Amino acid sequence: MGTGSKSSHQSYAVSPTALAEAPAAPLDITGAPAAGEAEGLAGAAVGSAGEPAFEVPELPEPVVESAPSAELPAGDDPLADLETLLGTEPESEHEPVVSAAPPEEETAEASAEAEGVAAEKELQSGDEEPSAEEAVLLQAEDIEKAQEEEEETDPPLTPVPAAPPVGEPTGTPILVGGDDFINSEATLVAYDSSDGPREVLLTHISEEAEEKLLDALSIPGTHMEEIQVEEEVKERLDLDKQKKLAELTKTAISSVQHKLKTGSEMSEASIAKHQAAYDAVADVLHNPSISDDEKAMALHYLHQLNVVKDKIDNGGAPMPWMDAYEVTSTKMVTKQIPVPDGDPEPGTLAATVRKASRIKANLDPATGQTSWDGVTRSSAKGTEYEIDMGDGWKAVYRPYKDNNPANTEFSLRGQLEVHAPAGTGHGKDLVERLEQLHLMNKPMTSAEGEWTYLANNIRAQGLEGSAGMKGAMETAQGLQDLQVQEIVHQRMESLMGLDSDALQTAMKRIHLEASHKVLPMKVEVVRDAVAKASGFASGAELAASPGYEPTPATGGRWLTWSRFDVTGKKAEVQGAFKGRSLTHNLNGGDLASLLGTGVLASTEKRAVMGIGGGLGMSEQDDKMTGGANSVFLRVKKTPSSPGGGRLIWDDPSVLMQRSDYYAYNGDHYGAINPAHHNYNAGAITRDPMKIAKFSGSSNEIMFRNGIDLLGAEAPSRIVCHTAAERNSILASLTSRGITQLGGKPVEDVLCTEADY
Repeated sequence: MGTGSKSSHQSYAVSPTALAEAPAAPLDITGAPAAGEAEGLAGAAVGSAGEPAFEVPELPEPVVESAPSAELPAGDDPLADLETLLGTEPESEHEPVVSAAPPEEETAEASAEAEGVAAEKELQSGDEEPSAEEAVLLQAEDIEKAQEEEEETDPPLTPVPAAPPVGEPTGTPILVGGDDFINSEATLVAYDSSDGPREVLLTHISEEAEEKLLDALSIPGTHMEEIQVEEEVKERLDLDKQKKLAELTKTAISSVQHKLKTGSEMSEASIAKHQAAYDAVADVLHNPSISDDEKAMALHYLHQLNVVKDKIDNGGAPMPWMDAYEVTSTKMVTKQIPVPDGDPEPGTLAATVRKASRIKANLDPATGQTSWDGVTRSSAKGTEYEIDMGDGWKAVYRPYKDNNPANTEFSLRGQLEVHAPAGTGHGKDLVERLEQLHLMNKPMTSAEGEWTYLANNIRAQGLEGSAGMKGAMETAQGLQDLQVQEIVHQRMESLMGLDSDALQTAMKRIHLEASHKVLPMKVEVVRDAVAKASGFASGAELAASPGYEPTPATGGRWLTWSRFDVTGKKAEVQGAFKGRSLTHNLNGGDLASLLGTGVLASTEKRAVMGIGGGLGMSEQDDKMTGGANSVFLRVKKTPSSPGGGRLIWDDPSVLMQRSDYYAYNGDHYGAINPAHHNYNAGAITRDPMKIAKFSGSSNEIMFRNGIDLLGAEAPSRIVCHTAAERNSILASLTSRGITQLGGKPVEDVLCTEADY
């Protein structure tokens, strides 16, 4: 099996379910509501005790239809497999199926369209009825067609290029729907090589999504096989278990031991517990039919109880620990052992376990182009899987579960690479291939973007524990579960004839379809909860507020989501930072090279860009703490005479509007690894107002991935060491058509130490 613990044919939701927790019980769509539940879905919106209810957009009223009948082969019950996938109990074959009835106009249109499709199929295939598999495929084609039409009205936020630009160090950032990936981010990079472009998808999956990915794999040593082996075991005698001699003796010992340790007088209760144990042991010894082993067992406990009696009468030091009486015997036992070289299970991908590594690319300082031969890698401290995806495709994944935070690089956990065969034009295939790993594989749409935006704001603003938030998340998940069950019941007849593999494929498509249908309702429920938690009267009021921007900034080399508590209160944030700036010191690094790439990149990003190590102050430590996934800035009093090699943001609100930062008022190496000694959960903050008041000289603010120095996030001052350095950088920027940085002329941003 993929993980050695469960079937690889498990159904997975592929919709965005960020932060959602499973409802306490499945929503019931098969029967009439019980008394007091006449409000229907609105009842599902009530959260934990004391939490306010949310108004949930209603699904269409259900109608009762008779369940379709089907002949099942003896001993074969696909319906049971289907119910297992759904996590529901099998229904009686006479129980009515409930499905949602669309409005009359839609019903008429759907009926007319269905009749037209049926007539066309009849002309094409004569009197033959399509098989169950063909019926599902036809439904899948209809779904894909509907999704294509939906893309026209709700296009991807970041279209996926067919061929990412070759040699671009930062690659092409994209957003993938759902919440399988941290911040929904991925990057397509086309490395230059002598064999043609090496196109790679780089992303970081969430820890919650790992179970799905691992279930797609056959990993050596995790496929388990049951065997019968002869083994020596130590166990108590049956008579001991029956008479509870060990339990009675230990109870007496514990009671008296407590008195000895505290110096207390022996109580009547302690004396009674000793007497009860002594009587039980004596009763066994007086039985002439006991075996030699049973007599030895009883004498063992009698000796212990004699010691207890002495302590009751005379007191003294605490007693040594006394064990239960056990005998050794040889038995045949069933054990599960790993099969190191077993064949992959059907439907899974073969994976090889190896020492962790990273792509070892090379950035040409003269051309600014990055290259990689598709083979060379640098070593890392941890474990990774190399995955064969077939047809020359492969993936590399560094799992959370096999990389102990105490002794491996925390920043690499969850990193995923998908590699196309050498050549160009694989951009869209790189995204679609994620499905082989049971991960979401569609570009993010605007509707999905708002869900991710809300999830990021919940985390950034610390709203997870706000009143009603848990209930809203449960309701959102319940709405999707309801939609999945409804679609399944509507298509029960075609699904019942499928084998397990075809059923798995059909269920994936159903989950995808359900996620598209129910997403607007989920967003509305969670938006309303976020609004109330942050001081707005309703979700509609929040959505209409000036700071609400549910799409990411996509103009530069990074994709960043904003937080409405900053974008909507920019003047307040600027006031809090009055007289203070955010700064970054290159510590001897080459300013011209930095601006040549145009990004201030994290240690992990620099590695895949082909920039060598040694530029950061504590790169190896940061990999262990998790800080290597971020760049570090500091809050300082606005410098009037700054030294060279510095980036200065005199308006910190430019960066504080991002939702991906966290900060310490001291040097903690950006620690987010709970197992690292520099980590301090109580000291981390994401509150810009608290960050503005930082007084520690070694405070640090970490921004994930990096900062686009040539886009909207550009610093307000770039301090060069000399006029010659400034002139060289200015000429380079001008030759590339860059005349403004952050809305200011380049000449006004570039300055030197001598200017102060």
